[in-house]
Amino acid sequence: MKAYKFYNFFLMVTSLFIMSCGSSNRDKAFQNIEENAGVNSPIKPLENSVKIGNQVWAKNNLNVDRFRNGDMIMEAKSDEDWEKAGAEGKPAWCYYNNDTSLGTKYGKLYNFYAVHDQRGLAPIGAHIATDEEWTTLSNNLGGDDIAGIKLKSIKGWAGKGNGDNASGFNALPGGYRYFSGIFFNEGQDGSWWTATPNEEGYALLRYLYSANTNIFRNRLNLKLGLSIRCIQD
Repeated sequence: MKAYKFYNFFLMVTSLFIMSCGSSNRDKAFQNIEENAGVNSPIKPLENSVKIGNQVWAKNNLNVDRFRNGDMIMEAKSDEDWEKAGAEGKPAWCYYNNDTSLGTKYGKLYNFYAVHDQRGLAPIGAHIATDEEWTTLSNNLGGDDIAGIKLKSIKGWAGKGNGDNASGFNALPGGYRYFSGIFFNEGQDGSWWTATPNEEGYALLRYLYSANTNIFRNRLNLKLGLSIRCIQD
């Protein structure tokens, strides 16, 4: 069963590695945004947060439907809408299974074009955590092999996959949305974009899986829908 649970996720990742997507123009536009994360934001405490080491993290996944300037982000309610947004490189969000009742629990899923839009997705005084900041978080909790159990919520994960939430991070298994619009793995895994592009058409993420205590680092296609966690500037 353990091998079966991992098969679906890693099959998806493998298929994405061989795909060609995105354009050099978009990647050039993304360049240096990570370096400016949190720069020039007014000092404002992050609400509903927890301090882990010297970092202050949001306890919940991001759940906003507009950028800082008030511009609305498109909600992709159908598979066709989601796939079209990805193909055109446009920001989009959704609820898992397009079920509004899951928004309070898991927040929203966003494609990476929303993450790296210049209008800003995080609340004032915070930013979407970078790959480096996620690494610091993992190190503060003992490293990638054991950090997962300290990040996971005490209930909600499939099988015996619950954590002890020793960190207060309260990570939930909100699943993800494939670029074609299909939803996968609610209850089994939680996946979070970092603010860090990897190479053309990809960005770095962290994910937790119900079957183990690890936190994993990987790269995925920009068109996928993942959760987001913010960190205080």
